[in-house]
Amino acid sequence: MPNKTHLLVVDDDIGHLTTLKTLVRSWGYRVTVAEDGSAAVDEVKTQPFDLILMDVRMTQMDGIEALKRIKAYNPVIPILIMTAYSSVATAVDALKTGAYDYLTKPLDFDTLRLTVERAMEHTRLKNENRQLKEKLRKEFDWQNIIGSSPPMRALIDMVAMVAPSEATVLITGESGTGKELIARSIHFNSPRRSKPFVVVNCAALADTLLESELFGHEKGAFTGADRRREGRFRQADGGTLFLDEIGETSPAMQAKLLRVIQERELQRVGGDETLHVDVRILAATNRDLSGEVKRGKFREDLFYRLNVVTVDMPPLRVRHADIPLLAQHFMERFASRNRKAIKGFTPRAMDLLIKHDWPGNVRELENAVERAVILITGDYITERELPLSISPDRDRASSAPTVTEDRMIALDGMQSLESIEKEAIAATLAETGGNKSETARRLGINRKTLHLKMKRYGLA
Repeated sequence: MPNKTHLLVVDDDIGHLTTLKTLVRSWGYRVTVAEDGSAAVDEVKTQPFDLILMDVRMTQMDGIEALKRIKAYNPVIPILIMTAYSSVATAVDALKTGAYDYLTKPLDFDTLRLTVERAMEHTRLKNENRQLKEKLRKEFDWQNIIGSSPPMRALIDMVAMVAPSEATVLITGESGTGKELIARSIHFNSPRRSKPFVVVNCAALADTLLESELFGHEKGAFTGADRRREGRFRQADGGTLFLDEIGETSPAMQAKLLRVIQERELQRVGGDETLHVDVRILAATNRDLSGEVKRGKFREDLFYRLNVVTVDMPPLRVRHADIPLLAQHFMERFASRNRKAIKGFTPRAMDLLIKHDWPGNVRELENAVERAVILITGDYITERELPLSISPDRDRASSAPTVTEDRMIALDGMQSLESIEKEAIAATLAETGGNKSETARRLGINRKTLHLKMKRYGLA
């Protein structure tokens, strides 16, 4: 297959231009040539190029002027400048104007090829990074938050209003309600979306480690600090810092956080230099911080600094209308991940999901659906694939070909999804008398996948 990468080579030395054209084509690239800077500008305006290789000294329009005009028209095209040793200073000016790199004449063709490949790889990575950011922006668009119940509509309206602002936001709610999802949605719908979104779990680290994690440290600040390290505040500069489980921090750490949030400046652990940061703060907690303030366990001044806008996450038990949408979403995700063709839920299974109180909220629902996808042996998820906590009275007399009730009960106590999958395969093999084609059909996978899993779990 021919390489579709298209290069424009620009030089007013016809002999050198012909040599470069032949050489670059031999590397598998498509090549267009131009004999001066003005012709190069015209070419860029008439067709797309992936890279431009251009001489500096040309009679009608020099490379620097052409570089400026091309960058004004399309700033993302990488441009390599060719220059004689005597005009290296001019090439440095070209870099400041936007050239990717420069090469000195006479050209080393091996170096030229490596530089072209490096420039193309740099452009590819930039494009991938841009596409990833766009994917994240779309994934966390507030319009994609799943839920149509009144509590969720109110939440979505609040997120849509808060996201474009610079306000500090405190996200409250029970564990498993999706507080980090909302924080990401706020960031990716804000003017800071192209900058970092940095997460710190305040409950996961002791005070000494948390201070270093947040503010960074100087080399030698403590045992094991063999180099300077930038903290999360600095890593989030220009973007958003999400302080998860903020209610778990100690009074001493709360005082240090208050100063940074108020002054937008900090010092690394063991350092004297004052560093300024431009960070939007989002925080989350499953605690009642106003109650913690009254009990003297959380600083009142920090609470008011964080509580500029409050977004309260509704528990799943008050938004039962959203359960079918969420269950379908998780089913599709895990079915795709596990290469299974699943059509949906049986009415009985969905009824059990809707009626369950979900003390673990959305996270518990997600785990229940993932478990069901692993265990399913038919086209639809039934009550037999649901955890016993959700389906305690399921019918033991059912004759549907599936994993036996005894095995299902045993599976409920297991934590490893690999163990669950192994038991599901073993049980289905037993029920089909070892018929691998029928076992694969019931599990919703192909024979090759079944064979690989059987080998992996020692069932072959």
